[in-house]
Amino acid sequence: METLKFDDLTQGGFAGLIERRFVMDQRVFGSSKKPGVFDGIGNFVYLADANFLPKGETGMHSHKEIDVISVMVDGRVSHAGSLEHGQSLQSGAAQVQRAGAQGFKHNEINPDDTENNMIQLWVMPDEAGEAAGYKMYEPKQGEVTHIYGGPKGQDDTFYGGTSISVANPDAGQTIEQEGKVMAYLTRGKGTINGEAVNGRTLVRSDSGVKFIPEEDSQLILIYLTQ
Repeated sequence: METLKFDDLTQGGFAGLIERRFVMDQRVFGSSKKPGVFDGIGNFVYLADANFLPKGETGMHSHKEIDVISVMVDGRVSHAGSLEHGQSLQSGAAQVQRAGAQGFKHNEINPDDTENNMIQLWVMPDEAGEAAGYKMYEPKQGEVTHIYGGPKGQDDTFYGGTSISVANPDAGQTIEQEGKVMAYLTRGKGTINGEAVNGRTLVRSDSGVKFIPEEDSQLILIYLTQ
């Protein structure tokens, strides 16, 4: 098992936010990949932990043939763009934007006078040429919510061979995921496979993870769809 901690990384950012990038897969970033940053698994290629400055925003920008997943850890953002313009993402919620061949433009805006905290992940689609689309999720405390990946023929999530779930376990509520998995603890603390971990830590394991939280926590799981 490998771990990567927030304080291990250099702070970067753009526009109205500061961030630290935990995953920059060479398939997408090539020689621009930063030292010490992990590659992804499956089609998962990017993870950044960002704080928007007060009233900060990303600025309008575009994506094509990539799926962009945003998980709100603390605070909120107002979503503007070509998909579901005007949507508001509250603390704990997640949005998934599929760019497809059509692509989309978006600007994520912090409407408040305090910093917020949002995790952004990118996954390459299994097949090029999909239609653009948008999905919104509100994971509940004490539950695990599947927000990305799965088979064709269902509408709960965008299909894909790489899956993402958001777990919000109570203290003492064990969360397990088999196989090759990456797990990002956004907040809280506990143990993963017997090793103590605190918030803002990324774990990579080829043989599954078992998380036992010492307090209410949030864990983002990235794994290969069964």
